[in-house]
Amino acid sequence: MKHQDYMALAINLAKAAEGQTSPNPQVGAVLVKDGGIIGLGAHLRAGEPHAEVHAITMAGEKAKGATLYVTLEPCSHVGKTPPCSNLVIKSGIKKVFVASVDPNPLVAGAGITKMREAGIEVEVGLLAEEAIALNNVFFHYISTGLPFVTLKSATSLDGKIATVSGESKWITGEEARKDVHHFRHTQDAILVGVNTVIKDNPSLTTRLETGGKNPVRVILDSTLRTPMESEVIRDHAAETIIVTAAGAKPERAKQFEDQGIKIIKLETAKVEINEMLKKLGERGITSLFVEGGAEVHGSFLKEKAFQQVITYIAPKLIGGRNAPTAYGGEGIVRLEETVPLKITDVKQIGEDIRIIAEPI
Repeated sequence: MKHQDYMALAINLAKAAEGQTSPNPQVGAVLVKDGGIIGLGAHLRAGEPHAEVHAITMAGEKAKGATLYVTLEPCSHVGKTPPCSNLVIKSGIKKVFVASVDPNPLVAGAGITKMREAGIEVEVGLLAEEAIALNNVFFHYISTGLPFVTLKSATSLDGKIATVSGESKWITGEEARKDVHHFRHTQDAILVGVNTVIKDNPSLTTRLETGGKNPVRVILDSTLRTPMESEVIRDHAAETIIVTAAGAKPERAKQFEDQGIKIIKLETAKVEINEMLKKLGERGITSLFVEGGAEVHGSFLKEKAFQQVITYIAPKLIGGRNAPTAYGGEGIVRLEETVPLKITDVKQIGEDIRIIAEPI
């Protein structure tokens, strides 16, 4: 096997823990000696041993003189676990391939420097693009303090999210809806507006055949109109946060808090997207899956407050000048002000097409 093959294996090991490691990055490690793999590891959950620890533990004394392939720079600081760079040095590893440098200010090259000063040969950048893509959420959160925002919508071929009468279940097929639940499993939080709660009464949980992690549920509700009998209020299936505005009545807020619902009250006349994202980031939410209606999506578009767009397109035509589209609000006035996107993935899922894009 070539160096790229071992690093590709490390990346695949990291991918296997998708949705489990937040707020930590996904990391994989492969330990090789005399042309054979002697240790494998992946970081599985925050607070648990890092990928390098698993690989070195598996290899035992064989780690001395071996080569380590790791997708992210080994940490050099004491957090919930000891510094991995110290363990790499202590184990006698002679060479380390690092795919990407850790942007965390607590690391940011310090782990690489420490290993080199200990006499270990370190090469940086092997499959860097793939490794960085693996942790786009972590890199964004560390650099901005804000959640990585994904705008998800499901439309007909002519861009409608419902008929003129408001009927929207179901535009896309069962396979596409299952795919959405996979994405929910990988996210820290899922967001909708109060109108979606009133109209559809969604549970906003992850429903996969194998279970899955429920994201924190975030409701945008400037005046606290969310019905107390809503699923998101009464089922206690996941943590629920209502983001409201300055005019919200304290006694109404207390009713929700008495039900275990957390209230984030902004000091603005209405919920401001960027201020809301700042508050969620302060709570450690690193990723946000927006499944709102046209107005909510339009608000994020207006502020250009997103890092990824996922659109499911069904082979149906709905028509109707008053039938809602995926993005409402005031809209873009001039074409030169639009958000240019790069399509990163196109896939047929059942009868529907899924397009993933990101701002350029």
